[in-house]
Amino acid sequence: MDPVILSRWQFALTTIYHFFFVPLTLGLGWFIVIWETIYVRTGNEVYKRLAKFWGKLFLINFAMGVVTGIVLEFQFGMNWSGFSRFVGDVFGVPLALDSLLAFFLESVFLGIWIFGWETVPKRLHLASIFLVALGSNISAFWILTANAWMQGPVGYMINEATGRAELMDFAALAFNPRAWLFFWHTISAGFTTAAFFVLGISAYHLARNQNVDFFRRSFRLAATIGLIAAVVVGVAGHVQGTYLLEVQPMAAAASEALWDTADPAPFTVVAIFDSTGKRETWSLQIPKALSLLYFFRPEGEVPGINQIQAEYETLYGPGDYVPLVALTFWTFRIMVGLGLLMITLGAYALFLAVRNWPSKWARWLKWIIWVIPLPYLANTAGWVLTETGRQPWIVQGLLKTVDAVSPNLEAGTVLLSLIVFVLIYAVLIAIDVYLLAKYSKAGPDAEKQESVDVAPSVVGAQG
Repeated sequence: MDPVILSRWQFALTTIYHFFFVPLTLGLGWFIVIWETIYVRTGNEVYKRLAKFWGKLFLINFAMGVVTGIVLEFQFGMNWSGFSRFVGDVFGVPLALDSLLAFFLESVFLGIWIFGWETVPKRLHLASIFLVALGSNISAFWILTANAWMQGPVGYMINEATGRAELMDFAALAFNPRAWLFFWHTISAGFTTAAFFVLGISAYHLARNQNVDFFRRSFRLAATIGLIAAVVVGVAGHVQGTYLLEVQPMAAAASEALWDTADPAPFTVVAIFDSTGKRETWSLQIPKALSLLYFFRPEGEVPGINQIQAEYETLYGPGDYVPLVALTFWTFRIMVGLGLLMITLGAYALFLAVRNWPSKWARWLKWIIWVIPLPYLANTAGWVLTETGRQPWIVQGLLKTVDAVSPNLEAGTVLLSLIVFVLIYAVLIAIDVYLLAKYSKAGPDAEKQESVDVAPSVVGAQG
């Protein structure tokens, strides 16, 4: 019944729920832009139907993302007032830019796109969905900029009179290398999520010989983008990992379960930990492989957990600066393993499309629907890795998580709200999955497709 632990659980669970919807929004909007662009340029009605069909699913997902995202910001004041007081002058800047620029951009032009199919010029209608997709990506950038500042604070000073962090260099905040690495990784993950979402639903219909020409087009685009995006995610993740070694060496060492500094450093393939999650009992290693991954040569020093702990005790004072190693180690491997699996499946899907659906391979189409959850699991594992890897810090090197919680917070209150949030979000997830499944199975010829009949609920949710 520790309010700090309960508050961490509450924020983690609500964020994971919210992040189920974000990557699909980031990627699927651009798919709709592509299809509607082809429609405007060629006049081919099939691409108009593609934009409308996938646009309906986009709207359902977008509405749920808005609803679940609002709760997160209230927690900064209710559960984490110590954090808000200390970094509000810095952290609030990108959050304000997200609300004032990106959210209004999305909301206004989404309304035009929903209701303007037959009432506004085609190019203006296309511009509206382009601005919606752009707005969602701008929103992601500013949120990631705020998070990147927590991972590696830049452009600030500590006001000794108030004890607060104050922003001194907006350019340093906006061009923080960690923010741009986060953005690269997240946007490519969004494209991957959208691609495998489209791929799975298209395969479902193709396996049943429903609207074959329609879903072959969406399958082909999704396979192409999915393979490219999955590879780009992997490259972005590797670059981010090498940068992590420089700016957050403890998080890097924990993700590899490297206990002592080594040159060359071995790569641990699998490991078993004791009940504390901070002590290894068995592992399987490949000699020199970690140095090879980091430095592209079979030698190179990689700092270990024990040495970094001693360094941090000298720098920050006595304390335990080691995150939960078992969690960071396995979430990293889950993320990478799923990424490699998606590259393989994306290549297989593209092979089917390019080779004109050879019958001996196409019979596996009915199983491709199960690719849809893969990017969601990888995204969640990556988020958990990033946020737990910097513990015990909520702001790296400046503020510990235990000092960021609201001072008058009672454990019973947090526990009650945690239970309520979990129940409500479970219902929302169930509704979202039900609606997505319903309209996905119905296909492009469903009744009232032209009216985009989920639009009123979306607008109501945003209002």
